[in-house]
Amino acid sequence: MRNANPWKAAVAAGVLLLAVACGSGGGTDGGGAAERKNVGKGEGRVDIIAWAGYAEDGSNDPKADWVHPFEKQTGCKVNTKTAGTSDEMVSLMKTGQYDTVSASGDATLRLIAAGDVAPVNTRLVPNYRDIFSGLKMRPFNSKDGKMYGIPHGRGANLLMYRTDKVSPAPDSWKAVFDGAAKYAGKVTAYDSPIYIADAALYLMKTRPALGIKDPYALDRTQLDAAVALLKKQRQQIGEYWSDYQKEVTAFKGGDSVVGTTWQVIANTAAAEKAPVKAVLPEEGATGWSDTWMVSAKAAHPNCAYKWLDWIVSPKVNAQVAEYFGEAPANAKACEETAAPRHCAVYHADDEAYYRRVHFWTTPVPQCLDGRRNVKCTDYAEWTRAWTEIKG
Repeated sequence: MRNANPWKAAVAAGVLLLAVACGSGGGTDGGGAAERKNVGKGEGRVDIIAWAGYAEDGSNDPKADWVHPFEKQTGCKVNTKTAGTSDEMVSLMKTGQYDTVSASGDATLRLIAAGDVAPVNTRLVPNYRDIFSGLKMRPFNSKDGKMYGIPHGRGANLLMYRTDKVSPAPDSWKAVFDGAAKYAGKVTAYDSPIYIADAALYLMKTRPALGIKDPYALDRTQLDAAVALLKKQRQQIGEYWSDYQKEVTAFKGGDSVVGTTWQVIANTAAAEKAPVKAVLPEEGATGWSDTWMVSAKAAHPNCAYKWLDWIVSPKVNAQVAEYFGEAPANAKACEETAAPRHCAVYHADDEAYYRRVHFWTTPVPQCLDGRRNVKCTDYAEWTRAWTEIKG
């Protein structure tokens, strides 16, 4: 049985500690090792940090095993450390004991800024050429024109609602912000400081005078506006969610009737006969994308590069995407999925769809929207704000 999109639940549970524990309030100066020039014979092992479901060896599901075939092909024994939060991933990478990590966008910039990861020579990862263009050279996985990893997959944070309770069918985030009072006590929201970006995105469209151009680049005035909106929303929240199954249960039972979700949750709820639909609202949405990064101190860099190429190869990328519940990063993976419509359901090859998605990026003082005349708020400030919002 698949592990119900475990990493995002874990991120939500632990992300409150992000900045404080790991210094996300830092800049993006970067540093660390240079990219490799070649890939040689494997060192016989590779130590990886991964979200649950990303490095399956058949122990959870005999049908889900892409680790043993890799070991057989390369001679690199895989030692996996499953991380529960982005904080944990960042802390583990600082030890220098791991070769590669499947980092989310709320951790990548911290790893780059600290010099804990090295730029990746994509010419040494043949399957990189088939990665969807919309995932290459993004603000959360590149710096100064260099890729700092290989994209793994992606997804959007959608608006889900009960079709028998919410009318008319919503097509705007207004349903959970300015219009939330209509569903008082039945509104749900993602439990994480990164959810502030959802409020910022809504304000970006509804209050243009605030000048928000990027929901992850908020100056003090903009952050205060987002916090005020979320405090107002808080009065209508039934429960914040971070656990995949709990949200499914809440929508099935009617405790929640409208709120943010992921496609895989909507699919699961619908499969369990809950009358729900999920939409990408007219304002667009926030979203997530993971990146395999290589440690600046990798003891087994050759095996690490072999793993990067393996995990995004078409067949394996398709296996992981279906097991985990996400859109694969490799375009050719869509020809390998067991479910013929998997890529269509997750909009894997729909770049127009993903151009409406603002992928998670760690907020840093240097405004990510290019402004130089103002200091932006960092993740430490977002974390404090989230605590204040929840009371």
